[in-house]
Amino acid sequence: MDRLKIYSRGEVFPLINQRTGEVKLGEKVQFISSLANLDQSPAKFVLLGIPEDIGVRANLGTGGTQTAWLPALKALLNMQSNSFFSGEEVLLLGHIDVSVPTDNSLTVLRNKVTVIDGLVYPIIEKIIKARKIPIVIGGGHNNALGIIWGASLALNSKMNVVNIDAHADLRTAEGRHSGNAFTYALQNGFLAEYRIFGLQQNYVSADLLKYVNNNNANIKVLYYEALLKSERSIRKNWEAFVRDLPNPCGLELDLDSIANVLSSAGSPSGFNLSDIRSILLSNDKKFHYLHICEGAAELADGRQDPATAKTIAILVSDFIKALHPHTSQQPEA
Repeated sequence: MDRLKIYSRGEVFPLINQRTGEVKLGEKVQFISSLANLDQSPAKFVLLGIPEDIGVRANLGTGGTQTAWLPALKALLNMQSNSFFSGEEVLLLGHIDVSVPTDNSLTVLRNKVTVIDGLVYPIIEKIIKARKIPIVIGGGHNNALGIIWGASLALNSKMNVVNIDAHADLRTAEGRHSGNAFTYALQNGFLAEYRIFGLQQNYVSADLLKYVNNNNANIKVLYYEALLKSERSIRKNWEAFVRDLPNPCGLELDLDSIANVLSSAGSPSGFNLSDIRSILLSNDKKFHYLHICEGAAELADGRQDPATAKTIAILVSDFIKALHPHTSQQPEA
């Protein structure tokens, strides 16, 4: 496999639950037959899935992140098309089809993540060169490297990235996995400033703390514990944190930052969904991409949560509405 699977309208249509008197987003989203046709679509946002858990397992995490994409896509396609969000703004590209190694050794899994990186970055590069904004649904956080890489090439510039995450994902460059995408992005010259919003102190090793403190010109952190003690709202803290983030910039959202969302490293403590929705809906930064990762509908240990799909769909909708103000305006009475 190891290829981009481009969707057609006919393939996607069975996912839509049609009702008389209603129009769903899935009936309005755009399609293309080839990446060469990106420029021909008027849609501003390009939806891409990377349903894999190889990077998570290569980081000794609980697998299952490959299960988020299809349910999330179905939830999004079955939202109502209306004046707030019509669906015509979205080009549904497809997903990256990745073959799963039969050998589960760390060496094989980490080598496979490198292969995935090589699949991701050229697609992201082409999307952004076509003056569109990729919205990527994972998959593990390992895919941040390919996204940042592709964006950097498309814009001929290092990227500046803010990551809403309970973890830093700055582990050593010991072979590719979900815990070191930003390490590799920094070392390979694709990433300039890296900011982490909501990093939880309980997940910061002593070595990581030294690394962050020694790279304060490139890395900026606002700890979740500081947010808990702050008299300002989460949104106000977010606005202050990203106000001077230089362009070009990208937005990473690890679902383990939201309390009780089923993810590879989920936690009972974290942002509530309304906090993140408020951040996205109030956003006025011209982000060049959105990456939502680490969520799962079912984990390898048997835990399941169908709500993950709707959570992702809501966040995608909010991001698009914020960057298309005319779709967020209340219709006149």
